[in-house]
Amino acid sequence: MTETVAAVDLGATSGRVILGGFVDGKVQLRHVARFPNQHVRLHDGGRGGLHWNITELYRSVTSGLAQALREDSGVVSIGIDSWAVDYGLLRGGRMLGVPYHYRDERAADGVEAVHAGVSPQELYARAGLQHLPFNTLYQLAADQASGMLELADRALLIPDLIGYWLTGREVTEATNASTTGLLDARSRQWDTDLMARLGVPSDLFAPVLEPGAGVGPLLPEVAGEMGAPAGLGVTAVGSHDTASAVVAVPTTDDDAAFISSGTWSLVGVELESPVLTEAAREANFTNEGGVDGRVRFLKNVSGLWLLSESVRTWDGPGATDAQRTSDLSALISEAGAVTGPVTVFDATDERFTAPGDMPARITAWCEERGLQPPRTRPETVRSILESLAQAYATTIEQAERLSGKQIRTVHVVGGGSQNTLLCQLTADRTGRPVLAGPVEATAVGNVLVQARAAGVVSGSLEALRHIVSATFEPVRYTPRVR
Repeated sequence: MTETVAAVDLGATSGRVILGGFVDGKVQLRHVARFPNQHVRLHDGGRGGLHWNITELYRSVTSGLAQALREDSGVVSIGIDSWAVDYGLLRGGRMLGVPYHYRDERAADGVEAVHAGVSPQELYARAGLQHLPFNTLYQLAADQASGMLELADRALLIPDLIGYWLTGREVTEATNASTTGLLDARSRQWDTDLMARLGVPSDLFAPVLEPGAGVGPLLPEVAGEMGAPAGLGVTAVGSHDTASAVVAVPTTDDDAAFISSGTWSLVGVELESPVLTEAAREANFTNEGGVDGRVRFLKNVSGLWLLSESVRTWDGPGATDAQRTSDLSALISEAGAVTGPVTVFDATDERFTAPGDMPARITAWCEERGLQPPRTRPETVRSILESLAQAYATTIEQAERLSGKQIRTVHVVGGGSQNTLLCQLTADRTGRPVLAGPVEATAVGNVLVQARAAGVVSGSLEALRHIVSATFEPVRYTPRVR
């Protein structure tokens, strides 16, 4: 690989720096650094506020990039993606406080405040965004109530904040901007009228930048610390990690749905224009920005968070060594061997959003409805995976009906594509073949957009996906008769 790019991929529990290049028309990835991304609880005026340890995350990013530059002198670009909706507030270029975690409970009060001024129906008609209580506009309402918003002159979403510290340039990448609830779904520009009605300054967010555009060169002091060559800079990618992941769905067929499977499951289809109907709002679908002006018409469905939180509970401080679940793959295998029926619960219920004892919440959900809760750990895992697969099936049927697009296949990308039991159950419950992979879809999409901007590869979004198809052979799961 003579010309490479560095992809910074920040997830809710860990971050990575990955080098990407091309050999014989195929993507080549090399993992350079992996680091934890652990939230912290801070005393916030009488309660424990959930925050991101953003300065430690930035330190890990710069350290990982320095390692990448030591390993490869041919790096021509850096691209950053992360989770959506969260942000840092700044005044005069300095950060005010520590960014909140989207799972913090403060945004709940913001929902009521926003809806008192603008109805959910009008919000959807403007932004086309799925109602989630932690969406950016609700978090901003909480900041407004606390007095923090009036102190700020800028808000930067997490990947843009990292990019600002690297380059000194303030921008808002379009795909992540689309998750704020303040971006016009049709124009992909800030809805300044809506901002005014909600008391959000029209210039709080930086101008919108489309994926593939240059953010700017590294600041001299940053470049010096990392040992970067002159002129190396940051390129905007699909900075919402799902936008990057969808770039790497290995198909150019128009009859496919995607599931970006990880902590969350993002289930939907790619469209040329948003669907802003009342039926789409009632079904709680979202219209998020994609690369090359596409629309990701999807629904956020709870994902493998349910499983990871269950394991965290089982392995908690009170657990003995014999009780700990050290081998997740063995537990999934045991779940696959469960022969009796297990209860399918509503994986989209908001009670499963916050951190906590997930097995106890599943038990409570079942008991409230007179249903048999899972009794063993394998049954709990099987119940979780069956429930996720059913949520996927329901969502895909809704996406087909609301978009008018006939769906014949389902592509699963991201970490969840390695969960063979979940992929098979998804095929069974959707009644459609499932094609699983690539696992590193977000990093691949990040790399492809950077590489195209740098002239290393060329062509349309479909051309980029042809590269993915040539590189990764998906695993096929055929529906079984139930």
